[in-house]
Formats: sequence, C-alpha cells, structure tokens
Amino acid sequence: MTIDAPTSVDAVWRLCLAIARRPPGGPLPAGVGWHAASGHALEAAWAPEAHAMFDLLKPLLDGCPGEAGWTVGQLGQSLDGCIATHTGDSCFVNGPEGLVHVHRLRALCDAVIVGAGTAEFDNPQLTTRRVPGPNATRVVLDPSLRVPATARVFHDGQAPTLLVCGEDRRAEAEARFGAARVVTVARQADTRWLPLPDVLRALHARGLRRLFVEGGGITVSEFVRQGCLDRLHLIVAPVVIGDGQRGLTVRPARAMGDALRPPSRTFAVGGDVLWDMDLRTAPMPNPSPESRSAPG
Repeated sequence: MTIDAPTSVDAVWRLCLAIARRPPGGPLPAGVGWHAASGHALEAAWAPEAHAMFDLLKPLLDGCPGEAGWTVGQLGQSLDGCIATHTGDSCFVNGPEGLVHVHRLRALCDAVIVGAGTAEFDNPQLTTRRVPGPNATRVVLDPSLRVPATARVFHDGQAPTLLVCGEDRRAEAEARFGAARVVTVARQADTRWLPLPDVLRALHARGLRRLFVEGGGITVSEFVRQGCLDRLHLIVAPVVIGDGQRGLTVRPARAMGDALRPPSRTFAVGGDVLWDMDLRTAPMPNPSPESRSAPG
C-alpha cells in the first residue's frame, strides 16, 4: 500500500535528514538502502511526490557523509531569465513550493552562502523555518566590507555567521565583526572577486563541506564562472517580467557548440519547473574576445 502524499513527503524528508546527518560508518535509517552502483534508495512504497523529492535530493545525499563534500547553487527566475523586476522586487518570483525547497537545501547543508548584495538589501535570516531541520552556518561573501554590522545574520543568534573578505581587509573586518567571525583569503589587487576555490578550501578547513550558494544572481553566476559549483538548481516560474534583473550570467559562448550544456533533470515544484544541472563534468564555454577582461 502506498502511503498518502502529505504523510509520505514528511516521512521521506525525515529520512533525507537522517541520511545527511549520518556519521561516517554509521547505520542507515530504517527504510533506506545503499547500492554501490546507484547510491541510496527508498525501500518502501511512497507517494509519487515523495519519490520525486527523494530523487531530486539524491545526488546530494549520495555525497553524504564524506570528506569531499559538495557545493550546490540555487536560483529562482522567470521564463525570460529575471530574478526580480528592474526595481528589485522579487516577492515572489517562484511559488511557495520553491521556498520549501530552498529551506530543505538549507537544512541539508553545513553552510549557506550569500553575496554582499543579498545580505545588505534583503537582510535575510537564512534559517530553516518551513521544514524540520537544523540551521546551517551562514556565510557572507563581502570583499569590500559593504555589509553593515547591524545585518540580521550577525545579531539574531539563530546560527553562527562568518564573513569572508580579502586578506587586505582583515584588520577592518575583525574590528567590525570580531576575529572569530572573519575568514580571509588572498586576492589579486586588480579584481573585485574573491578566489572562490580558496574560499571553499577555507570553509572546508572549518568543517563546512556541504555548501549551499543561495544567492544572489551575481554570486551564483561567479561560482559557475570559477567552476566552483557541483550542481545548480534553477527554478523557472511561468511568468514574464520583461526588463528585470538578470539571473544566471556566464561568459558568452562563441558558438552553440561551445555553450555550457550540462547533464540535466527536470522536476515539478508546484507550478514551477526545477532544472537540476550537474556541473561537475560540464566544460565551461570559451570566453569571447570582448569578455576576456571581465571579472572572474
């Protein structure tokens, strides 16, 4: 007998949490099997919605536990590739089911990462509220120290928060946020971007290996450009915004044969469509001549 959909989804989500938090060598939760060739598998008859959720999260669960970890990014956008209107209004591009998915990713990761723009203008909590699960460490990437020390993530006490900046801004950052919260990496003086491979290594050294890059569009795009995302979840809503703020932007390809075309799967998320893209083996497009001097 198949368990009804709401109960099924809730129960399978609890199994996903148990898999993600299982210590290395620890037993699998009841109802979950492991196959060397295919990874984790459900061992009971669940509703189709529950199986779909498990299948979507399975690539991340199959990487747990382990030393390598993973980095997944997420963007919600319109059919014409916008994440907000030209005035910055993004409430809400995607439906409520997309927000639930974001909160599930927060609960599965060790750290949730946002750029300075998101931290400054959205002032998010970055906590897990729509589903059961723990709060992750919050990480703000802020090369120029534009985020005010009064931002919510530095004061609400809901989860630890780290600020990542260049080594050249260490003294100022520690004075504003406290030394325990500051992570620094060396960066070239002629670029405004942090070297993201070095950022990932610094976070891994702190035991933060399962990383969720939540936004905004500039930050997620830079992770793609620097080859630092394993997977990207792109949720597309059936809405056309027009002249809005763009979402994913990468180096332009010279020809269609050079375009980034990663292996992908699609899932229904309410009335939206989620594209799950595997970026680990997808070659980045060759930059066009006019893009060679672009940051990152």
